[in-house]
Amino acid sequence: MTPDEFWSILHAVPAAAPVFYRLYYNDSGIPLFYSMTDQPGTYIEIDQATYARAPSNVRVKNEQLVEVTWQTAQKLTPAAAGTQCHTQDVAVVVDSNGQYWKKKTYETN
Repeated sequence: MTPDEFWSILHAVPAAAPVFYRLYYNDSGIPLFYSMTDQPGTYIEIDQATYARAPSNVRVKNEQLVEVTWQTAQKLTPAAAGTQCHTQDVAVVVDSNGQYWKKKTYETN
């Protein structure tokens, strides 16, 4: 192979396709999926580090990625099953004739 043949083969190689990272989301800004391919739908371009992490605690607002921090609170609520306590004092656990209580978790952002 001559050098001219080598260079002609090298120049005939097509250019690499550009790499892009996308986050597709719905109308409410909730992420649907991350992709490196062109898919139908609404998306924003993201960086490679965000794509690698693929966080689920994000929302899209004004075409910007916003990380959501969740706060949790727990509360005792009356229930049909759970821990049976005295009807006058939830701190006293009884075996019979009491009110059942269950812990409920609330999450807010």
